Amino acid sequence: MSASVAQLKHEGSQRQVVVAGAVAGLVSRFVIAPLDVIKIRLQLQIHSLSEPSSYRNLNGPVYKGTLGTLKRILHEEGLTGLWKGNIPAELLYLTYGSVQFSAYTSISHLLETIPPPYELPSSAASFISGAAAGAAATTVTYPLDLLRTRFAAQGNDRVYTSILASVRSIAQHEGPTGFFRGLGAGVSQIVPYMGLFFASYEQLKPIMANYPLLLPHGSSDAVAGIVASVLSKTAVYPLDTTRKRLQVQGPHRARYVHRNIPTYTGVLMTLNHIWKHEGRRGMYRGLTVSLLKAAPASAVTMWTYEQVMGLMLAYDEEHKGD
Repeated sequence: MSASVAQLKHEGSQRQVVVAGAVAGLVSRFVIAPLDVIKIRLQLQIHSLSEPSSYRNLNGPVYKGTLGTLKRILHEEGLTGLWKGNIPAELLYLTYGSVQFSAYTSISHLLETIPPPYELPSSAASFISGAAAGAAATTVTYPLDLLRTRFAAQGNDRVYTSILASVRSIAQHEGPTGFFRGLGAGVSQIVPYMGLFFASYEQLKPIMANYPLLLPHGSSDAVAGIVASVLSKTAVYPLDTTRKRLQVQGPHRARYVHRNIPTYTGVLMTLNHIWKHEGRRGMYRGLTVSLLKAAPASAVTMWTYEQVMGLMLAYDEEHKGD
């Protein structure tokens, strides 16, 4: 498939959009699961090895860099440690992909109905559609995101023994709002992220498509997705760290692999605390692995979405007369 994101709005039925989005999310999650666990561990760490006076007697691991974190998890928790939280994460990505692409196409169609001379420029329409789709998908799937973070944050001392046990525990000790800790940071992050991502992707994809010899077999879609994702992810990363810190608040905060996570009560308070006590390093801890994760995730997502959509459209075309 070589159609642009804007053209995707006119391809396929709503069911096909949902299926393609779900498959894309599922595949991308499987690919980047270990990097996601490493990123979460780094984001929840309030000190690094370069701050020796700060991490003594923390009663928990201190990770240094992506490879150092990978080695330590493998040594202390085994290979399965890199896939902690994978079940809620798979459900998250499966649902998120469906909601995101479905909302994006629906909102795009709605914006196209705006009559002249009030119609929006293509880039503005893509930004609004992407931001709104991201906010909707984030809100709908947020409890799964929270469960993913909490499972990835627990070491050999298991806070929750199963998904069902975690749901029961949160409902009993934290109430319904416990499933949405940090939602404000999540929405605040995803709105500019998805808006910037889709707007950048729309602009980059036709440019990349002009180099078929360098980027054959649909790889231009993947490259455009990588560049757009890196730019967007870096811009909003402090909010992602804030979301992770808020997600592990609650009665079991001191039982996660990092046992010294401070108490936070809101987005602004968390941002201020991290900046005051950890500085810029704290805001961007784990950014390297986050970018390593974001690049293949977005590339696989966009490439898989367009390939699955292409297969379904081709199937419909072949069986049109049946």
